[in-house]
Amino acid sequence: MQTLLTDSAEEAASFLNSGGVVAFPTETVYGLGAGICYPEAITQIFRAKGRPGDNPLIVHIYSLEQLAEVASDINPDAGKLIDCFFPGPLTLVLKKNPAVPDTVTGGLDTVGVRCPSNPVAREFLRLSASPVAAPSANLSGLPSATSWEAVYHDLNGKIDCLLRGTPSAIGLESTIVDCSGSIPVLLRAGAITLEQLQSVVPELSANRNLNTLSPPKCPGLKYPHYAPKAAVVLLEAHTTQAVGCSSAYIGLSSPPEGVSLVRLCRDTEEYGRELFSFFRHCDAQGIDTIYCELPSSKGLGRAIRDRLMRAAGKK
Repeated sequence: MQTLLTDSAEEAASFLNSGGVVAFPTETVYGLGAGICYPEAITQIFRAKGRPGDNPLIVHIYSLEQLAEVASDINPDAGKLIDCFFPGPLTLVLKKNPAVPDTVTGGLDTVGVRCPSNPVAREFLRLSASPVAAPSANLSGLPSATSWEAVYHDLNGKIDCLLRGTPSAIGLESTIVDCSGSIPVLLRAGAITLEQLQSVVPELSANRNLNTLSPPKCPGLKYPHYAPKAAVVLLEAHTTQAVGCSSAYIGLSSPPEGVSLVRLCRDTEEYGRELFSFFRHCDAQGIDTIYCELPSSKGLGRAIRDRLMRAAGKK
């Protein structure tokens, strides 16, 4: 298979509307999409990524008019979150429309729905003939792709088309909230923070042990995610620790002495934006160990800590 590189949303959508698989930029990470009405294309997403078939996909829509094609029973709490955060980096788990194939939802009666804000993504989705099922555009288990070059590295020759865009503005996958039950539950932290969510829906919970959910209701809960080839070692702020010569560091405070590659971030926004690209850069440089500072669990720090814990095999 020859993967076409294009800067045209119209050309990319033409592949998707013909039953192809297309990678495209979003504000979170790059996505790997197929129209929900093309079962073979959805199967090809799992094949290209090496993704387990019971790991549900997120459906991307252009407008709220498409929501009824994907979901049913939009309860008042979901409505409040949609009003505040769509379009944007938020996925809601809702009761699914029976027309959505089981291959998209991992056999669940719920579906994750998101409306991206990235302008290129929005134009691509507007030109797509149906809502688009899309996980992150990377090989399963590796750090998510935040640039088209990273997508090309992982998936060249395995997908039909790659719509090029700028590097992802956020760099972490979307926040996921389960709105299919009586009380909304935060399933995955992201750029829409717990504090922001609770300012809209105060009863929203983040206290359940998500790793016990079986089957998982969203990506990132069951299988290893986000891990580079290098070992990931987690540090509290300002920790002094002996390091090896083939090591790297990313964080907000001064690195340990002796690391050969350092990414010092100004704030948590930059930390989140740079994390996965730094992991990939370290692997390209043959780094053995990446030391990562654990930020505060407040705000965006909660999402960064989640990705770091999973990359280090702590979740």
